Amino acid sequence: MSFTPFHKGQPVWVIEEGGGQRAADFVGQDETSSWFGGPPKAYVVYLDTHEGGEVEIDRVVPREV
Repeated sequence: MSFTPFHKGQPVWVIEEGGGQRAADFVGQDETSSWFGGPPKAYVVYLDTHEGGEVEIDRVVPREV
């Protein structure tokens, strides 16, 4: 199991291509993505749409509320 500095429900920013930020809540981490050679992934729920997404964990940063 890999370590993630985030906990379930933590407010985060997802850094988008082009440098924009999108507010989300951290849900969890995909433990299997790195086993197959891909970068670790995080699961988030975006606050603006309430939809879930999977993003590279290095694109996720803590958000102060």
